[in-house]
Amino acid sequence: MDQEQARRWLRTALDEARAGLDEGGIPIGAALYGADGALLGRGRNRRVQDGDPSAHAETDAFRAAGRQRSYRGTTMVTTLSPCWYCSGLVRQFGISRVVVGEAETFHGGHDWLAGHGVEVVVLDDAECAALMREFIAARPALWNEDIGDE
Repeated sequence: MDQEQARRWLRTALDEARAGLDEGGIPIGAALYGADGALLGRGRNRRVQDGDPSAHAETDAFRAAGRQRSYRGTTMVTTLSPCWYCSGLVRQFGISRVVVGEAETFHGGHDWLAGHGVEVVVLDDAECAALMREFIAARPALWNEDIGDE
């Protein structure tokens, strides 16, 4: 995948992450793009806002995309390495590629996805990492709740 295109798509996910933070939530954003490059859906982590533990950024973007005949050829773009729950969603529905903004603050299931044939592009984006580092420092209890760490 072209790095320039991946970074353009990451902007959509970053906008969602910032919106989530402004709403008092966890700053993780995602977007699902079609094989033709069309934006199918975008979303953010809404666990706090909706009181829904399953409302992760990737699931929010997936739901916003609506029902698709097939997810083959689609790309899930996320500001942070996807957790096991969201990695399972990618595998379950055959999403072909995952673009990860950063995996420094949380190393989720992207290696597992790559081992199962999903193309994974890790951008090591400084803006994504800074957003998460600042959030984790300011709200460690909420972050630990989100990742299931007591």
